[in-house]
Amino acid sequence: MKPKDLTSKIFIDGGDPEETREIMGLLGFLDGQTTNPTLISKNPEARKRLDRGEKFSEREIIDFYHSVVKEISGMLPAGSVSVEVYADPETKAEQMLSQGKMMFGWIPNAHIKFPSAPEGLKAAEQAVKDGLRVNMTLCFSQEQAAAVYAATRGALKGNVFVSPFVGRLDDRRENGMDVIANIIRMYRKSDGHVEVLTASVRSLDHLLYAIKLGSDIITVPGKILREWAGKGLPMPGSDYNYPAAGLKAIPYKELDLGRDWRDFDISHDLTVKGMKNFSEDWESLIRHTKH
Repeated sequence: MKPKDLTSKIFIDGGDPEETREIMGLLGFLDGQTTNPTLISKNPEARKRLDRGEKFSEREIIDFYHSVVKEISGMLPAGSVSVEVYADPETKAEQMLSQGKMMFGWIPNAHIKFPSAPEGLKAAEQAVKDGLRVNMTLCFSQEQAAAVYAATRGALKGNVFVSPFVGRLDDRRENGMDVIANIIRMYRKSDGHVEVLTASVRSLDHLLYAIKLGSDIITVPGKILREWAGKGLPMPGSDYNYPAAGLKAIPYKELDLGRDWRDFDISHDLTVKGMKNFSEDWESLIRHTKH
């Protein structure tokens, strides 16, 4: 049963419909799901096929991804399911937009994931004009979140998510939760059309602190949701303190959300690295024909 004081939406971060079904049973609710190429590459059915030494053709892997999100969508008709385009660092906005339009037609509750990089923002700017819902992923800075806001200006509330990645900042001893806090604070001065989706959650403390900060959405791996359910779905009390010892603080910046998105410094090495990792995981599934 959903805790009565919980205002954040809880998504599962995964690519296995069976896990989605299990977590819905454990929690008694689920508000949506996020997927990405890495999670699809870990899907049990995909792993069985790869373990037999059988890779997918490009058509087959698209059809497989479609079938996975269609099954998940059917379980979460009132929620959102994020579907990610293929985007390595060289992929152009036009290619991302073309993929995004195809994927948006797969299910009625899709948000299309574009990277928070220049070509991804260019694609998102046009996508929202064309009526697509988007989730700007691989966000690691307040500046990137400001650019997401500016690029999608005019979109309806609920049509745009920004997904700051916490765990990958923590991995290099920076306090990823500071980025969540900073973006939420910055957006308080906005029209509210972009919702903050806390991603790359690695611990129960990440989940609890994101709830306390008032993150609109939190996407959480099944492992952490099982831990939360096992403890009775605890909520952070007024005395809750996030354990940030050993992590370097990321200070808040005063940014003008009225500027053009291209005016913000959106470069981030972790965004580029994430795009490379996701595209490599996708490529690992595909059987390429030699010419």
